[in-house]
Amino acid sequence: MQKLLGILILITVLGGCKKTDKTTAQVNTEALEFNYQKMPEKNQINAEATAIVSEWAQFKDLNNSIDVLYKATNNEDLALAIDDLIEKEKDLAAGKYPEPFDTFQVKSRQTVMRTFLYKTKASILENQPTTEPTIKVLEAYNSIRSQLNVIMNSQLDEKLILDET
Repeated sequence: MQKLLGILILITVLGGCKKTDKTTAQVNTEALEFNYQKMPEKNQINAEATAIVSEWAQFKDLNNSIDVLYKATNNEDLALAIDDLIEKEKDLAAGKYPEPFDTFQVKSRQTVMRTFLYKTKASILENQPTTEPTIKVLEAYNSIRSQLNVIMNSQLDEKLILDET
């Protein structure tokens, strides 16, 4: 019995020691590259909203940073643009909103944009694909711009609706 056990251990040890080919993981760098050609177009703001936004300094700064994001052609440019956008978004959140745009609809869309900014930054830091999160950031920004248009085009008077007298 001991001889059989010894032979079994010897076979197991010798079987476990056979040489294996070392394979290295190959990362597909094409999938990780930022594809700037897939970026969605910026939504236009109507004339009434443009008049108000032109005096809103924090939003103008954010808009300028978005323009820089559109000019990014690689991950290094994207990383710089995202860091700048995060700072500008923080300034916008801390700043004073113009009276018609000081609503939860605008602020919630800004929160969504902040979420996608941090998701894009995490993708950059972890060497993950960055094109899709960047598209989401731009879609969230377009959603903010569209909401500004909706607010200016709205014919409803909230004071009449909410007045209970």
